[in-house]
Amino acid sequence: MTHANQMHLPGQPHMAYRDGALWVEQVALSELARQYGTPLFVYSQAAIIAALADYQAGLAGRRARICYAMKANPALGVIRILAAAGCGFDIVSGGELQRVVAAGGQASTVIFSGVGKTRAEMRMALEAGIACFNVESEAELDVLNEVALSTGLRAPVSIRVNPNVDPQTHPYISTGLKGNKFGIAHERALATYQRAASMAGLRVVGVDCHIGSQITQEAPYMDAMDRMLDLVEAIEAAGIPITHIDFGGGLGINYNGERPPSAASLWPKLLEKLDARGFGAHQLLLEPGRSLVGNAGVCVTEVLYLKPGETKNFCIVDAAMNDLPRPALYQAYHAIVPLRPRSQAATVWEVVGPVCESGDWLGHERALALSSGDLLAVLSAGAYCMSMASNYNSRGRAAEVLVSGSSARLIRSRETIDDQLRCELRALGD
Repeated sequence: MTHANQMHLPGQPHMAYRDGALWVEQVALSELARQYGTPLFVYSQAAIIAALADYQAGLAGRRARICYAMKANPALGVIRILAAAGCGFDIVSGGELQRVVAAGGQASTVIFSGVGKTRAEMRMALEAGIACFNVESEAELDVLNEVALSTGLRAPVSIRVNPNVDPQTHPYISTGLKGNKFGIAHERALATYQRAASMAGLRVVGVDCHIGSQITQEAPYMDAMDRMLDLVEAIEAAGIPITHIDFGGGLGINYNGERPPSAASLWPKLLEKLDARGFGAHQLLLEPGRSLVGNAGVCVTEVLYLKPGETKNFCIVDAAMNDLPRPALYQAYHAIVPLRPRSQAATVWEVVGPVCESGDWLGHERALALSSGDLLAVLSAGAYCMSMASNYNSRGRAAEVLVSGSSARLIRSRETIDDQLRCELRALGD
């Protein structure tokens, strides 16, 4: 027998069961599912603001800028919240820059990361007046210098340095080891800075690193900070002034009992290192993504069929790997709970979607008391879910709703087949 008050809701301070039903802030999820259909992504504005406040508390009184990593969730409704709260933005494409502008954000607060920036994207960002390019290779330096000279502008740059620190996370989201595609080797960094400083189209302004994502321990950050400050010392000793240190993001969230350090406790420790080494006057940039929005979102999905089997029982839902790619891509865990818990004994289910792939699963071996037509909430779905969603099997992408207190508003309409076909039919002349 499962009672609502016994259901585990990891990392969900703005979600609770009331009178046997699951609510986000002051809105019942079942009512949103009835109004907007499923699959449906629902985000809590209070959860986003609270996560950001944790960073702001840890950086209080310091020269620091929080640049939201848009790849985590680029919904315009989410960007507007963070822009209004004073965030800058970390982007990895020209499209993300256009989203910042469309949402009312300022290009002057944008940091442009990514290993494969095109000339067109560089030109767009230069003309928009972004704050900095995080350059990830020596070849990129050459191209950016060429583009900047052709526009008559100087590109502000920091170089992303690979500190070769193990973030102790999933290998697909580790970005700071020697075998990763990101950044420039720590051993090549000083020579690369000297080269950048000699280029007429570039203006060196900072140093950058990012060691990975879903990091749940302090030690990797401490190790990376030590290596980065050694490098800043060497760069400045070579006569190249550095105005900011960009320490990236990557702080983890609670998916299933993980206990990552809070931003409010972690960043003061890193700032102490900065002060102790004499770099306290440098501006600190941070690029959090998942830790701002991950636990602010849920995906509501309907149970279509229950299919008991000899070795496994399958619960087939209407959300799939095209909506929630993380389990199929990373073997990631998301807690799955009913919107209205039933009193009968639970059965162990494989929670799977309708996509024609054996890898289309949302949760393995979940003990749930279910009937067809029930609604489930996949928790911690605010990051790297809709941002990686696709139209595989010609499925339309889900609707998104933002909850603030007792109000809820649609921030993305459900995609229709007409939306999917429009560009193809236009190209065919139909």
